[in-house]
Amino acid sequence: MKIMLNGDFVETAEGSTVELLLLQLDISRERVAVELNADIIPKADYEKQLLCDGDRIEIVHFVGGG
Repeated sequence: MKIMLNGDFVETAEGSTVELLLLQLDISRERVAVELNADIIPKADYEKQLLCDGDRIEIVHFVGGG
């Protein structure tokens, strides 16, 4: 299925979850926030939040510095 990820279309498997998408992208869930169709998804829901064809996802990385 196709989803829009940070402004680009990407393919992911049917039945994918937010957690599986992060694994597919090799992104650690620790320092990111995920928005699905304009709603922030709590980290506790990453494993059970199913993705659907056409979903819009924004992944924001937290960066420290000083």
